[in-house]
Amino acid sequence: MNRILAIQDLIRSNPDGGKVDAFFNAPGRTFPIVEGPHATFVWRGDADGVSLRHWIFGLESESSLARIPNTDLWYLTLDIPHGSRVEYKFELHRHGGSQWIEDPRNPNRARDPFGANSVLQGEGYEVPDWVAPDPDARPGLLEPFSFHSKAFDAKRHGAIYLPARFRKTRLYPLLVVHDGSDYVNFANMRTVLDNLIHRLEIPDIIVAFTDSPDRLREYANDERHAKFLTEELLADLTGRLPIIDRPQARCLMGASFGAVAAFSTAVRYPDVWGRLLLQSGSFAFTDIGTRNRRGPLFDRVVEFVNQVRQEPKAVSERIFMSCGVYESLIYENRSLVPLLDATGMQVKFVEARDGHNWENWRDRLREGLSWLFPGPLMFVYE
Repeated sequence: MNRILAIQDLIRSNPDGGKVDAFFNAPGRTFPIVEGPHATFVWRGDADGVSLRHWIFGLESESSLARIPNTDLWYLTLDIPHGSRVEYKFELHRHGGSQWIEDPRNPNRARDPFGANSVLQGEGYEVPDWVAPDPDARPGLLEPFSFHSKAFDAKRHGAIYLPARFRKTRLYPLLVVHDGSDYVNFANMRTVLDNLIHRLEIPDIIVAFTDSPDRLREYANDERHAKFLTEELLADLTGRLPIIDRPQARCLMGASFGAVAAFSTAVRYPDVWGRLLLQSGSFAFTDIGTRNRRGPLFDRVVEFVNQVRQEPKAVSERIFMSCGVYESLIYENRSLVPLLDATGMQVKFVEARDGHNWENWRDRLREGLSWLFPGPLMFVYE
């Protein structure tokens, strides 16, 4: 029997709420209640109204929970496709005001630079085992770096990941990551690298985690940023670290605006970056005219992507792209794939039932990194 109907029957047969308390406190009870393709969100407490706030593009961003008469129990059942992962909050309406909160009955949380959200793990979704620390995996070393950038006339900071078995007498591929601190803090990327290297799914690799103090401007097809990465950072790293000096061994990576920065840098410096890993790229474009619906922050992005669509060219060898089907950017990413593939570049595109968030990007790291830089194990089974 549907569990919410069962709760209503309990209330009718036991108005004092004792059996309802027992239902909520039963061992192993989890919330939201997932039953096949259905997910029921539940709130219990005093309120004038309760709304579900989520980040699924195409679905109303605010959906009201229904109150069971003569109780403080609120619920909403939605159809959630198999394998979905959805971040959400409750909005409580009281005394003319409102407050957004995480679901107190759901222990699953996802953090980002703005705080945290509750996470619905739909049927078929599992947190990958390679995102958690493995006691058998030797940890790599994360060292801070900084130097003065002539392109920006300012100091730039970041961190270098050196694999656990790092030796100065060996040569290593290089991965440069935009929004590096966020990938480390919110996508467990340091741990992911340790685990994938330990499992021989990617080779030992040097990773430069970079950050920008003004990412929405500098990542939006900024000539200075491309010059900083290619003429300054790459030169600095190859001058002091044992890095393989071939395009096939160099990769630029980023999510959202960071993906735009990675791709636009490769366009400005073709055949330098032989690998690209682009996650949920903010590849906005216009089919008619130049005015875009996303606002002035996207003007330079739209100009860039329109040019790429008009004259697509091969600028790298392999591109791994991913995007969530619950993102507003899914159309733009899907549209770009055949254009890039037609240039002769090897393009792999992966979709997930997830949104525009760090754990979506985290969950795609194994597939993306092992396809761009297959380790000994992946060479055997690819």
